[in-house]
Amino acid sequence: MEQHNISVGLDIGTTKIVAMIGRKNEYGKVEILGVGKSKSLGVHRGVVNNITQTIQSIQQAVQEAEAAASEKIEGVTVGIAGQHIRSLQHSDYITRTNSELVIDEADIDRLINQVHKLVMLPGEEIIHVLPQEFKVDGQAEITEPIGMYGGRLEANFHVVVGQVSSIRNIGRCVKSSDLELQGITLEPLASANAVLSQEEKEAGVALIDIGGGTTDLAVFKDGIIRHTAVIPFGGNVITEDIKEGCSIIEKQAELLKMKFGSAWPGENKDNEIVSIPGLRGRDPKEITLKNLSKIIHARVVEIIEQVYVEIKNYGHEEQKKKLIAGIVLTGGGSQLKHLKQLVEYITGMDTRIGYPNEHLAGGSDEEIASPLFATAVGLVMDGLKRQDRKMAEEAEEQIEAEVSTEEHEEVAKEEPKKERRSFLDKLTERVKDFLDNAE
Repeated sequence: MEQHNISVGLDIGTTKIVAMIGRKNEYGKVEILGVGKSKSLGVHRGVVNNITQTIQSIQQAVQEAEAAASEKIEGVTVGIAGQHIRSLQHSDYITRTNSELVIDEADIDRLINQVHKLVMLPGEEIIHVLPQEFKVDGQAEITEPIGMYGGRLEANFHVVVGQVSSIRNIGRCVKSSDLELQGITLEPLASANAVLSQEEKEAGVALIDIGGGTTDLAVFKDGIIRHTAVIPFGGNVITEDIKEGCSIIEKQAELLKMKFGSAWPGENKDNEIVSIPGLRGRDPKEITLKNLSKIIHARVVEIIEQVYVEIKNYGHEEQKKKLIAGIVLTGGGSQLKHLKQLVEYITGMDTRIGYPNEHLAGGSDEEIASPLFATAVGLVMDGLKRQDRKMAEEAEEQIEAEVSTEEHEEVAKEEPKKERRSFLDKLTERVKDFLDNAE
């Protein structure tokens, strides 16, 4: 069984853990071979708070996926989210020693390396450094500086920061589940890859992924990610409110929300009533759908307004930064009835529900193309991309090794190869090293 052409995404969420196995078919689309899903017990608001339970849930999801695909899972790409994630804008520059040579990958890596030396708050670690646009000798708005001449190379960066301990805990859970951690990706980025089209990213779009414990936001414009945020509320707080407001147990509240819930109270007539069996020997409870919708509506408005504040922080109201493609909603919480209308009403932006079928192969299972699985599909795609890069690098090395025979050339070409690894790969390495040393 050749492991290299399949990739596994592991979405460790607050309500569910999904393991998804996929590979690229001959048309370059992603074919999902198997999915495993388990209830997530040790995660709160996107952060692991019970290692043992999380490991059990991961193993259960992985076994299910392995059985469905009859493949053995060895390595996984994991998504990271949670209330500890924050992002900031930063600009930095380097002065090149020899402006006779054109700018190459190594210069950009040097610049990115420099951003990585930023001083963070104690316990924080940089997860992604995403270049926005470059300036060469003061000439602005350059998207691809490689191949240009110039002495001073500067860039604006979008820097995503998270808590070291949370990242290590996730690494720990993966390792203890006998899996290899192949990569770490920010969840809003993974979801965005799965549900957004290139045109939308160019035109300007905000992706809102409403999960159980967190709501993730990723804003794109001109094909580049401009802003990310993780808001520590999601579908679970809505369930919680229904539970409190109607004095029923959580399981019933969740069912009510999914079956009868709506984000728009005007929808329901006053006389629509649901009867819920009482707890042992007690009378059944009667709840009007109007009240149910009012409870949901109040909380959803709060979540959407917080997200909208973040969209405004990015600068959506400036003419040049306008998000023409509006909003795309995904994640389990996006399946709430009439949510699209409510979001359009609050933000005044065009809205659609995002299904992760943008890159999936034709006959994919209906269920997989549900917004619930957006992050998992994105993580599988991310893993496949990482493999392509690795294969390309290996092929390059092969060619170079054949060409070069002398040792000093060997050394000279070893250097840039190390530099070019993406930062996430380095972060993954660091988490791996840390775990190996901790034992």
